[in-house]
Amino acid sequence: MLVRHQLRASGAVAPAGRCRRTRTSVVVMASSKPKFQLMVNSCTGKMGQAVAEAALRADVELVPYTLCAPLDTTDKTHVSVQGVQLELVPPTVRDAAIADIKARYPHLIMVDYTLPDAIHDMVDFYVRHNTPFVMGTTGGDRARILSEVAAARTYAVIAPNMGKQIVAFQAMMDMMAKTFPGAFSGYKLRVVESHQSSKKDTSGTAKAVVQSFVDMGIPFDVSQIELVREPKAQMEAMKVPESALLGHAYHTYQLVSGDGSVMFEFQHNVIGRTTYAEGTVDAAFFLAQRIADKSEQTLYNMIDVLRAGAMR
Repeated sequence: MLVRHQLRASGAVAPAGRCRRTRTSVVVMASSKPKFQLMVNSCTGKMGQAVAEAALRADVELVPYTLCAPLDTTDKTHVSVQGVQLELVPPTVRDAAIADIKARYPHLIMVDYTLPDAIHDMVDFYVRHNTPFVMGTTGGDRARILSEVAAARTYAVIAPNMGKQIVAFQAMMDMMAKTFPGAFSGYKLRVVESHQSSKKDTSGTAKAVVQSFVDMGIPFDVSQIELVREPKAQMEAMKVPESALLGHAYHTYQLVSGDGSVMFEFQHNVIGRTTYAEGTVDAAFFLAQRIADKSEQTLYNMIDVLRAGAMR
């Protein structure tokens, strides 16, 4: 149970800046990043594990608990991340556990990489307990999620993709759509995305990029996005290395003119989870700074993180 751990008391938020006085002037010292503690949900999954490992690499204090699904606790009580033991907290006790966790970790930020089916339940939990969070989980009713979190004024970074360079690509497509609406009128669009077979839903990144092309005059519905989940097709059609079948994200967006004489193709292919994990930790640093600054804005996305320019 939760009381088994003897947890460290958390440090206070680092001051925005320190200065030393000289005989002739005041020299402002470089401000340090605010301290925070990170709790990653769910570390029973590969993405949660990757984020926890990235947090440790960044010297972030990792809270020794992780919210998880009931089936994760059938034969174990803990999960290990680089030697750090994290206690599994199932849904039946998480509301009781959160008060104790927040008391011990007053600068707590949670990360959510649970499941699309659980996303609304998790958002309700974070909002109910006014717990800042970074959510990279895809799926759910995104408009509803953003509306609920904004109304509750819970500090959060919510994005379907935490890969910094991929988000920059999305922003470029969005900028093109706003600057040159109708640039691809008359073109046909084909979108193919390949992820590990355990990913059942359509990529949120693909949906976002498709919306930009729709805004550029191409009739297309997200239901037309082709999902490749079979290993044989992934290796033969998508050219995914066999070693990456359990962790990859390959996206191809192909635009062809009405008469077939012109073709544009955009690709972004990612192997592994490191880029998403590092981006998630950057988002947590960003959110901790907004909280320390008592920012009036409380809801953010990865574009906001990119614009801040404070990534490692």
